[in-house]
Amino acid sequence: MTLIDGKATAAAIKAEIAEEVKKIVAAGGKQPHLAAVLVGHDGGSETYVKNKVLACEACGFKSTLIRYEDDITEAELLECVDKLNRDADVDGFIVQLPLPKHINEQKVIEAIDYRKDVDGFHPINVGRMAIGLPCFVSATPLGIITLLKRYGIETSGKKCVVLGRSNIVGKPMAQLMMQKQYGDATVTVCHSHSKTLKEECRQADIIVAAIGRPDFVTADMVKPGAVIIDVGTTRVPDASRKSGFRLNGDVKFDEVAEKCSYITPVPGGVGPMTICSLMLNTLAAGKKEYYK
Repeated sequence: MTLIDGKATAAAIKAEIAEEVKKIVAAGGKQPHLAAVLVGHDGGSETYVKNKVLACEACGFKSTLIRYEDDITEAELLECVDKLNRDADVDGFIVQLPLPKHINEQKVIEAIDYRKDVDGFHPINVGRMAIGLPCFVSATPLGIITLLKRYGIETSGKKCVVLGRSNIVGKPMAQLMMQKQYGDATVTVCHSHSKTLKEECRQADIIVAAIGRPDFVTADMVKPGAVIIDVGTTRVPDASRKSGFRLNGDVKFDEVAEKCSYITPVPGGVGPMTICSLMLNTLAAGKKEYYK
């Protein structure tokens, strides 16, 4: 069994990005600029945004953090999005999700200029990705594809099962694994109502678990030699930790690890690659690679 080290892979890619940014700036080009909008004080969101700011520093990017209290109105947030759309110095920006209940998330996502949508959530980017056109690809699926490639894991013609159908992970992951230039695999999407979920998993060469249930994937669902990508990050109580909780994946790691050929740990697997993909998208935005 080989442990897929997302932390080390992300660090290597960020070093490569930093080198490229140095060359761009030395040649008189513009330093890529990523802005992040954070509403409220959600613990998970605070951590993610802090890590994104640190990643920007590591990559040599300029970064801006815009904070609002969770009583901000939808109109005020949309005004902020409009300002960032029009700011020529900002190459890409994200509005950290989830947003407070009184704000329509989809409305905010659609208000973002798709040419600056480095999260890859705008319907134009989602649609372009679905038909294989250049675009900003959703960060978590892009991170997973990057890991598979970096580890030389064969995906072409393989059976891949994606557990979960969210717009952020499940759906785009299935699309990418299906496409010739990315996964070129035979893809099945399962979810909480799938009747033959276990049987599908047992036949899979690659399982991408993004169902949001701790320890959902057990050893009896995995065939020997399968590749396991665990996207789950659920906070579960743990009295032995200073924080009082630990991050738990969707895969029962201890028992599944013995059966598979490759597996991602939680934490330290897919998580660091998600932020790394955001950096790759920001670099592409700075270079105007997709949208002139």
